[in-house]
Amino acid sequence: MGDKLLRYTLRVDRILFQKFRYIAEAEGRSANKEIEQYLKKRVAEYEKEFGKIEANEK
Repeated sequence: MGDKLLRYTLRVDRILFQKFRYIAEAEGRSANKEIEQYLKKRVAEYEKEFGKIEANEK
């Protein structure tokens, strides 16, 4: 499973991230898992409108 995980450095305003982390904790998630949920939601919305995105698994 580790082969499927990608590490990505995110640069974001410190105050914005503190607020985001507060929301994540209120939802019972880590900031990382909250970001993952937002990504999944956005991809699903996009694919619903424009069709499935084909991605290469490397």
